[in-house]
Amino acid sequence: MFLIDVLWKLLPLYFFGSDRDSLSESILQIVPETMAASSSSSILCNAGESDLCRDDSAAFLLKLVAIASILMAGAAGVAIPLIGRNRRFLQTDGSLFVAAKAFAAGVILSTGFVHMLAGGTEALTNPCLPDFPWSKFPFPGFFAMVAALITLLVDFMGTQYYERKQEREATDKSDEQPGYEQSPSIVVPVVAEGANDEKVFGEEDNGGIHIVGIHAHAAHHRHNHPQGHNSCEGHRKIDIGHGHGHGHGHGHGHGHGGLDVGSGARHVVVSQVLELGIVSHSIIIGISLGVSQSPCTIRPLIAALSFHQFFEGFALGGCISQAQFRNKSATIMACFFALTTPIGIGIGTAVASSFNSHSVGALVTEGILDSLSAGILVYMALVDLIAADFLSKRMSCNFRLQIVSYLMLFLGAGLMSSLAIWA
Repeated sequence: MFLIDVLWKLLPLYFFGSDRDSLSESILQIVPETMAASSSSSILCNAGESDLCRDDSAAFLLKLVAIASILMAGAAGVAIPLIGRNRRFLQTDGSLFVAAKAFAAGVILSTGFVHMLAGGTEALTNPCLPDFPWSKFPFPGFFAMVAALITLLVDFMGTQYYERKQEREATDKSDEQPGYEQSPSIVVPVVAEGANDEKVFGEEDNGGIHIVGIHAHAAHHRHNHPQGHNSCEGHRKIDIGHGHGHGHGHGHGHGHGGLDVGSGARHVVVSQVLELGIVSHSIIIGISLGVSQSPCTIRPLIAALSFHQFFEGFALGGCISQAQFRNKSATIMACFFALTTPIGIGIGTAVASSFNSHSVGALVTEGILDSLSAGILVYMALVDLIAADFLSKRMSCNFRLQIVSYLMLFLGAGLMSSLAIWA
């Protein structure tokens, strides 16, 4: 590698140099400079970066503080929506929850673009990596793109799987209870007489977006509730009717099972895929903090990562709450998220003495995982969190909610982006 660097620098001089003496002088100048650069780079990559603020004992105490702080922040963030779903002011269909979820979506979007993708790019373009293949192709963006496409496939297939599963369970229940009525599901749009043509494709009557399937029950429901010329007025009427929780006197005594099948399956998949993306990068940031022996680095990370985990947990908790998991399943998912970063810090602390963050293996692993996490989080934030809420009829019919939600979205993205100064 040293010989290649020297020849690469001498090649222009050989073809465009003025005379032999200048070429000889250039060789005498370039060779020592290249040797010095190669030696310093080798020392940096083999031993890791020296830190003037290094203090192992103080760093260990700060890591314990970080574990406690991040654990409490993550647990509080994911628990608030789960506990609040039984409280009126924090119910998942309330305007306050929609605005708070918009803020959390901005946090996740910024995490993917500003933190994860930037971290993956920094790792995979590190000078300690060999030039081939890492400097010959933009791998960070490629891995993020692949992760987003795979997430789309998992999102689609998972939603269809849970839809069919819930429909089979509903069919079995209707067989056991003769008075139970279940509407079939179809995968093509059904336009009923008197239906509103302005409804967004895939939108359900409760204001959400059902991307994968459209149910005949929704069309039948619209057929029996003509909305007139004002689509928002009709939407409000339907919301009021749903809020009372009773039948409408037209044979739908089963609590709108057709709609619940689609939206329930959607929220189940969203919560699970989102947790996968969040957990994968939570391990990375935990290990990164754990291997550091610098109090100057750890102190700002404690506050930054606590904020980070709280609002990521809030977004995840909202998705888990909307999926209506049983208490046991919801608790397991919440605990798994809350414990991931502290476990990563513990792993990093255990291997800190022998870990070299500038080794080829560490850089490649960190870069690939960061890039994959970025693709997952960007897809989930844009498609399953932002688009699902901001393209709903509920949002378009409530101007005040639009303003507040957009402000919260930009605020969350801006605040999370500013944390890149420290983390």
